[in-house]
Amino acid sequence: MDKLDEICRILRDMPGDLIRGLDINFTLLQEVRLRPFRPLIIKYNGKEYFVSVRKKLTEDINDAYIVTGNDIRNTFLALSEFSTYAFEEEMRQGYITIAGGHRVGIAGKAVIENAKIKNMKYISFINIRVAGERHGCADRVLPYLFDGNNMFHTLIISPPGAGKTTLLRDIVRQVSNGCALVCGKNVGVVDERSEIAACYHGIPQNDVGIRTDVIDGCPKAEGMMMLVRSMSPDVIAVDEIGTAKDMEAVSYAMTCGCSVIATLHGNEIKNIRNNKNIISVFGRYVILKFNEYGKRQILIYDQRGVQMGGGD
Repeated sequence: MDKLDEICRILRDMPGDLIRGLDINFTLLQEVRLRPFRPLIIKYNGKEYFVSVRKKLTEDINDAYIVTGNDIRNTFLALSEFSTYAFEEEMRQGYITIAGGHRVGIAGKAVIENAKIKNMKYISFINIRVAGERHGCADRVLPYLFDGNNMFHTLIISPPGAGKTTLLRDIVRQVSNGCALVCGKNVGVVDERSEIAACYHGIPQNDVGIRTDVIDGCPKAEGMMMLVRSMSPDVIAVDEIGTAKDMEAVSYAMTCGCSVIATLHGNEIKNIRNNKNIISVFGRYVILKFNEYGKRQILIYDQRGVQMGGGD
């Protein structure tokens, strides 16, 4: 099943027909958004477009197809495989992962119990985030992350949308498989939001390597400790750390002899110094950001904050 089929399997009625009929390179499709009585919108190759009833991309809102309540209702039923109860845990997190690793965000009315979200109902907003892998995107970074066969603890810092999870995934894949720089290592991934491995029914949909074990949907701190105790990883990878509890688990993994690769929201290395929960335990910092022309930059720093490499 290719990417288009995976998406259109859940995208029902007119939106599915329109998306399937687009004459585009579907490897560049990033998002499909459905909102009630609002235009059908996609993100394609980094830019937002409306989808017209003529199965064309347009920037003219007057030419856009307007999503109906039935479009959303039938798409959500297909997404939940006609059993919302079976997906109650995923719905509480605000998303469901489908075959192919695509993550479908949902929003509507939250059901609150004991001051916590128990479930979602009246689902009215759907965002299909199309899974994308870029094999080799870590090639320029990897040479800075090793001292012989030993991997430095590494923190990837980036604003949303700059590609930190994609970079993390490719580092995991290459370290797990082994490459010219290092022999293959056992890697443990804590995938709290199902974005790194994108497991579907427990099977990673993204390529995370042959020596990688995944704990899916588990809080980061608990997952790191479980992996250390149960899977004997050489390397632990985790997305979006930041709390004191996360850092306690990171420190625990490090003292147990694991190298840790993690990501953090931010724009500059100074974000480390301003975040009291993040201490200078990492040997390498990889900064992803956009320059004034909108082009992504990758900058690499050592533990002291001295730039080692990278650029446009």
